[in-house]
Amino acid sequence: MLVLVAPGQGAQTPGFLTPWLDLPGAADRVAAWSEAIGLDLAHYGTQGDADAIRDTAVAQPLLVAAGLLSAAALGDITPGAVAGHSVGEITAAGFAGVLDDTAALTLVRKRGLAMAEAAAITPTGMSALLGGEPSTTLPHLEKLGLTPANVNGAGQIVAAGTLEQLAALAEDKPEGVRRVVPLKVAGAFHTHHMAPAVDRLAEAAEALTPADPRVTYVSNKDGQAVATGSEVLQRLIGQVANPVRWDLCMETFEKLGVTALIEVCPGGTLTGIAKRALPDVRTLALKTPDDLDAARALVAEHSA
Repeated sequence: MLVLVAPGQGAQTPGFLTPWLDLPGAADRVAAWSEAIGLDLAHYGTQGDADAIRDTAVAQPLLVAAGLLSAAALGDITPGAVAGHSVGEITAAGFAGVLDDTAALTLVRKRGLAMAEAAAITPTGMSALLGGEPSTTLPHLEKLGLTPANVNGAGQIVAAGTLEQLAALAEDKPEGVRRVVPLKVAGAFHTHHMAPAVDRLAEAAEALTPADPRVTYVSNKDGQAVATGSEVLQRLIGQVANPVRWDLCMETFEKLGVTALIEVCPGGTLTGIAKRALPDVRTLALKTPDDLDAARALVAEHSA
């Protein structure tokens, strides 16, 4: 079985959209999305520097657009399951047919703006902890007042909180943690700091009419498959202030019998985690269109 996954914020790099716009029809498609949401996706995806695309209100729609564009380039495929990490859940909702492309981009644009406003209230951020055991890491984070915002599995937990709390973490790592790596995000996402964004997102969602997922949709909230479009949408709203449990998503992949995982553009983060946590699963990251042939071969081999 094939699972198609979408990365979250922090995966973006300057110019990562450039090669994808050379595909037939891609530039026109991105231009239409840009007009619909009032953001020049092509500009930011090709010319925006690291600081420009770090902006939450820019990064989030840019990531969803890249994910939808690269998935479409694979052709008409039907994965056995889909999932996304954090904002990648909106991309996954597009894969599953819960939201059409324009609805997904409209929702993520409003999500990004709401989360950027929430992040501006207090200077906050996120750092990845590499190595260590949850039994020692989680109490240490609690002692420092930090939240385990992403529990990714494979020895990776992402802490979120104020910049002062993160500075204290860098000076005082939990036992067993090899490195503390600041992430390219502009706030403490998936924590109580994002509570103001939940209401804004709920208002935005009222205008949407979600469809039920046409393939298995695995949720960050608890790693469970969600059967209805309305529940997917409700989880997307609440998840901005709740921890991402990617470890539980991967447990579900294993239970479903997933044999291959393709991560859409800008791929790399989730395939890296899967290689450690799911060593028997074939993985492939879509970074440029040069990866499409290998991805199509993997699809043919592992599709239901």
